[in-house]
Amino acid sequence: MRANEDQLRAWMIGGLDGDAAAHASLLRALVPLLRSFYRRRMSAGSDDIEDLVQETLIAVHTRRGTYDRERVFAAWLFAIARYKMIDQFRRNRRTVPIEGLEDMLVAEGFEETSIARMDIDDLLSTLPAKQARAIRATRIDGASVSEAANAAGIGESDVKVSVHRGLKALAARIAGQRL
Repeated sequence: MRANEDQLRAWMIGGLDGDAAAHASLLRALVPLLRSFYRRRMSAGSDDIEDLVQETLIAVHTRRGTYDRERVFAAWLFAIARYKMIDQFRRNRRTVPIEGLEDMLVAEGFEETSIARMDIDDLLSTLPAKQARAIRATRIDGASVSEAANAAGIGESDVKVSVHRGLKALAARIAGQRL
């Protein structure tokens, strides 16, 4: 399961306060986020991506003292990731066409998507597991009701009911938060 912004931030602050286990959890949780970030922006092979992930993790570790506890953790993380990617381009003397430069260097879309994904994970974690799995399969991963039912080993009507009840519960939670 992916960690959300609050969990990442809590691990970061825990690490800053000397909790080695929290710091290790943070670094482990960052690996899939960083891989996804770099895969979306790089055409190079997986070795370059893995190198960038490792360099970014090292930078997060060595520069953790620069993190402002009052700010969003993901924004700080992705700023470091962007700089590491730019450094990689410079080292390899890679040029990027001017038309593609903005797409390569601006990570706001990815950051927003990542934060939204963490928010969705948070919301789904409040539901019973069967409802969360059905919603994730059909509404997020794009599986058909039939595919979701087969994968979960349940009937199609069970998937439909689980999705309906889960979405209804989520809508009620979201509406209650806005009040």
